Amino acid sequence: MASSAPIADSSVRSTTKRQIKSIISGSIGNLVEWYDWYVYSAFALYFAPVFFPKGSQTAQLLNSAAIFAVGFLMRPLGGWLLGLYADRKGRKAALLLSVLLMCGGSLLIALLPSYSQIGVLAPALLVVARLLQGLSVGGEYGTSATYLSEMAGQQHRGFLSSFQYVTLIAGQLLALLVQLGLQQVLTSDQLHTWGWRVPFAIGSAAAIVALYLRQHMEETGAFVSQTQEKESTPYVVRQSKLRILLQYPREVLTVIGMTLGGTIVFYTFTTYTQKFLVNTAGFTKDQATLISFGALAIAMVLQPIMGALSDYTGRRPVLIFFGVGATLSTVPLMHLLGQTHTSWAALGLLAIAMIIMSGYTSINAVVKAELFPTEIRALGVGLPYALTVAVFGGSAEYLALLAKEQGVESWFYWYVTGCAIVSLVVYLRMQETKHSERMHP
Repeated sequence: MASSAPIADSSVRSTTKRQIKSIISGSIGNLVEWYDWYVYSAFALYFAPVFFPKGSQTAQLLNSAAIFAVGFLMRPLGGWLLGLYADRKGRKAALLLSVLLMCGGSLLIALLPSYSQIGVLAPALLVVARLLQGLSVGGEYGTSATYLSEMAGQQHRGFLSSFQYVTLIAGQLLALLVQLGLQQVLTSDQLHTWGWRVPFAIGSAAAIVALYLRQHMEETGAFVSQTQEKESTPYVVRQSKLRILLQYPREVLTVIGMTLGGTIVFYTFTTYTQKFLVNTAGFTKDQATLISFGALAIAMVLQPIMGALSDYTGRRPVLIFFGVGATLSTVPLMHLLGQTHTSWAALGLLAIAMIIMSGYTSINAVVKAELFPTEIRALGVGLPYALTVAVFGGSAEYLALLAKEQGVESWFYWYVTGCAIVSLVVYLRMQETKHSERMHP
């Protein structure tokens, strides 16, 4: 009997090693996906005149933001299709398809002719590329959240699942890092004419690497167990996945409600503020990029800290911290940010926003995964989330720029606050999910 202990320990270590390797591979793929997604926003200041040559800087940014929002419209479709695929064929298969779609969209943008070369066909093809990327990201979130949550054990699920947003933010940071590098080696004219294509080419190449890594991931034990159970009962009448999802209306509405404020705050302080610093506060593009980079670096470090905190205190207290903080601080933070003229002051204000925002970003994916059973988890997490982000996250930047153009910029600040209040109500009324029995196959 004594000799069996080392064998058992070796088996546990081997299983843990495979799990960690799979989590790392999935997370790196997530990083590449979100790098490709955010490169568009990071470089919009440079390529907007290429596809929309007429009008003021705000008008050009409005056009590029509109196409950014169009990409979000495909996210519900991606959440539905890839969620169904993940729940039927496996998490690994869906994650492979997701990164393949992103690769195609990035490559298309890298090779697109300008408006002066092919006229209105240029922005039309830009829309097609963003639709492909939107389809990919829509499926990536729910499937990635499901995969990481199922691969992690209960004790450290909040901490390990937080790496979805670590790599998501790392994707943004990588996009900004590439931008900072190109700003150093290329002139402004070069960046505006052809330099903006480089990051999209990098993204398409990195997606191929992510594809290779995901091919060597383990499938989750929860999905394997569910599949084996189905195979052992072949004569059971099975309902469609969408019909099963409709049996969980409270959970679906919880996902929508908790996402509403979170996605608005996230896109306001991570995506829109780079343009806000240039367009409202008067910083140069280089300064705005550096400030945004610093703020995102702070946010990335905060994710596992807040995730680990949720493993100790529970998920609800961390979400409530975000809801209260976003409700009380959004308006003063945006007003102060618009009036500051020093980089350190701007970074300090954004650091406060990142601390508050991390109460949502670090654990929102694992909370959603804990709401649903294995057979419907990827669809349950991905579809309602993608619908909410498409409507509210995708329109955030456009509404902010529109409010500025109309001379009522502060209206947008109150809009963000209102959305945060809605989510706060949901957090106060929802049940704790940390010990959810539904995470077991």
